[in-house]
Amino acid sequence: MTTVHGSCLCKTVQYEVDLPFERFMYCHCSRCRKATGTAHAANGFVKASAFRWTAGADAVKRYDLPEAVRFALQTCSNCGCRVPHHTRDHTWMVIPAGSLDEDPQMKPQAIVHWASRAPWFTDCSEMTKFDTAPG
Repeated sequence: MTTVHGSCLCKTVQYEVDLPFERFMYCHCSRCRKATGTAHAANGFVKASAFRWTAGADAVKRYDLPEAVRFALQTCSNCGCRVPHHTRDHTWMVIPAGSLDEDPQMKPQAIVHWASRAPWFTDCSEMTKFDTAPG
């Protein structure tokens, strides 16, 4: 087991999580696209007992989508960045991989809701790559 740290953009909210992830996936559902503003979410899942807030827990704001059985998100009330959230039954913590400050030492294992992917989604291997923003 390895402990890694994560935070929001402004560093108000900080946490630590014991890895490995039980599951680590990309999700292409329309809800994850809306929540992230991107083509897919990248989320890791750990048992709730493997997660600890280390700073700023009082700055976390939760949103449960009323019509969804399983969809929720939490954000930092200061910078708006997505931060981990527990499932409604409090069994799991969903960790937005982009909020990790350290390498989780594993890659996503699956892509879910592939049939729902955005029509504009393009596999990264097909795109021109730059090491920094192009001038």
